[in-house]
Amino acid sequence: MLRSYRDWDFPKGLIEAGEAPLDAALRETREETSLVDLELRWGEAFRETEPYSGGKVARYYVAESPGGAVDLPVSEELGRPEHHEYRWVDGDEARRLVRPRLQDVLAWARATVGDRAS
Repeated sequence: MLRSYRDWDFPKGLIEAGEAPLDAALRETREETSLVDLELRWGEAFRETEPYSGGKVARYYVAESPGGAVDLPVSEELGRPEHHEYRWVDGDEARRLVRPRLQDVLAWARATVGDRAS
């Protein structure tokens, strides 16, 4: 999970012109965490949030990381890392950290992986 100010979330961002949503999700994860080679063991299923903050909708996929250190690289646009902190957490800790708009996404992700994360 990634923290920006007080809010915990998962990697996400805008889709670039001509980019497929899944490709955008993998790119954003790489840009925000330096994680590469994510494994889509559960396929390309996704869950979207309800509209929030001016009508935005975030789409999330479930992937597994085979390893690698998380790095919070400096964003060229911001001149600083986009996030302040990261944590690998289990499902129960994630449920405590995420905002209400992500509770449904988290429940779906936990059910998708068979709740191995708790």
